Amino acid sequence: MNIYKELTEQLSNLPDYSSKPAVALETTIVSHGMPYPANVETAIALEHEITAQGAIPVTIGIVKGQIKIGMTPDEIDFFAKHHEEIVKVSRNNLGYVLANKLSGATTVAATMLIANLANIKVFATGGIGGVHREGNETFDISADLLEFSKSEVNVVCAGPKAILDLPLTLEYLETNGVPLIGYKTDYLPMFYSAKSNYRLEQRADSVEDLANIINSYRALNLKQGCLVVNPIPDEDSLDPTQIEIVIEKALELAKANNIKGKAVTPYLLDYLNHHTGGKALSANISLVKNNARLAGKLAVSLLSE
Repeated sequence: MNIYKELTEQLSNLPDYSSKPAVALETTIVSHGMPYPANVETAIALEHEITAQGAIPVTIGIVKGQIKIGMTPDEIDFFAKHHEEIVKVSRNNLGYVLANKLSGATTVAATMLIANLANIKVFATGGIGGVHREGNETFDISADLLEFSKSEVNVVCAGPKAILDLPLTLEYLETNGVPLIGYKTDYLPMFYSAKSNYRLEQRADSVEDLANIINSYRALNLKQGCLVVNPIPDEDSLDPTQIEIVIEKALELAKANNIKGKAVTPYLLDYLNHHTGGKALSANISLVKNNARLAGKLAVSLLSE
């Protein structure tokens, strides 16, 4: 069987979650986002958080050329322990990974793409990619941002990753018509920190309000989802001034060591964790669990509308 027929058959056999309260989860956080064993412990904890809300957790990845919509604990554990064997997958290399029977961890963009194929309407992640600092010169812009305007998946996050250029990221989202909704906040969260100086235009103060707004956009048939920003719990929020000092130093070192492209984010996150005494990792775990809880509630609410 040629690869086109093989993949067409594989795609035709993907599960359909259109009538179920499912929440997609990415695998980049497992393979490239956290150290072992925090990565596997967090991945399992996220599934439990979603299940506790009455929703269905669906961890997505690529295992030896097979799209896995709902990975097993053993598969998640392998991704957690063997990151050097796992390709970081986005829209631009998904076909390559499938054709060559590789294993890949899905980024926000790839997770959305695959979730959309399975009619999963909600996706929980930590922070989204965006326009990197000096992006106006380097054009280093995450594929996540464009995917928001292409996939009918509603993403719950704690805002753009703190290492990014927030104003340019917001401008890019607006240009692409991505609805940005603050959950119980008027200000854009900064991933590790609950609040920034950037005011939001849309807000929801309950899961029901959030589902209502999302369904309004759905009725407009825009063929895209909404981006929900959910602040990290106050008790786990880090001082944005102190975080910025560490980020600036990390960026300086990354530039000096010629670290570019997909290698930048893992490098910076690892640096932040080591130079905050583990506080950055603890905050990351807290915020992604918080997002999973909200996503689970949202998936149930959307289905009951």
